[in-house]
Amino acid sequence: MNTRFSNVMLIVLLLLSCKAWAERVDTVRIFSQAMQREIPALVVTPDSYAADTARYPTVYLLHGYSGNYLVWSDKGPDLQSLADRHQTIIVCPDGGYNSWYLDSPVDSSSQYETHVAQEVVAFVDTNYRTVADRGGRAITGLSMGGHGALFLALRHPDTFGAAGSMSGGVDLTYDTEGWEIDEKLGRYEAHPLRWDSLSVVNLVALQPPDSLAMIIDCGTDDFFFAINQQLHRTLLEASIPHDYITRPGAHTWPYWRNALPYQLLFFSDFFERHPPESLGQ
Repeated sequence: MNTRFSNVMLIVLLLLSCKAWAERVDTVRIFSQAMQREIPALVVTPDSYAADTARYPTVYLLHGYSGNYLVWSDKGPDLQSLADRHQTIIVCPDGGYNSWYLDSPVDSSSQYETHVAQEVVAFVDTNYRTVADRGGRAITGLSMGGHGALFLALRHPDTFGAAGSMSGGVDLTYDTEGWEIDEKLGRYEAHPLRWDSLSVVNLVALQPPDSLAMIIDCGTDDFFFAINQQLHRTLLEASIPHDYITRPGAHTWPYWRNALPYQLLFFSDFFERHPPESLGQ
């Protein structure tokens, strides 16, 4: 091998090494005090993260029913490219198979409201350079995760400043026999007030206007379209600002792959309007 070729190969390897270092996807394990076990999550940092000392806003991205923390990276759009484009950390927590991101009163092993809104956020803020303020945090998700994102943001307004939903199951009573929700809340017939009080459609009107930046997206062919329309009407009647997007599409990955970039653009605008300097960072 001649010297010139060796030098070129060395430069190429160094560049690839620098790129791999700059663009980092971490699989972390977070101990849940609430559930007494370690639970995995995926953390994607933008290309500039390793090269500076800046703090970055964070988007928490929730999976749907029967999914896990890897499903967005496996089936969704390129998370690394989106993190680079918006200079944002993207975190994919694990919400269990069918938790609906609730603290179950009947299943002590399913305490995912506490886990995601408190334990995951605390871990990420401790181990990554984040804007550790509600103005630097957003949360969104698909289907079960769409309900979860709005639910957690509405219940934890000091933690999340912006929230989104894609094809969200925003009314838990839509199907009281489906998705094993009764395993987490008990039978609807026995606990109707519990189901109603934990449904996003009944929580939003209790919030002060402008307390949360919201973006809601659902396809016109989605089986959750009607309840998202109801959520939209409820927000309008309560004079609560929000972005509402509908387009042709069903409850499918092609729809969610298209929807996520719009959600991140919305969050990026929110973060720009809440810079770290205004938050004492």
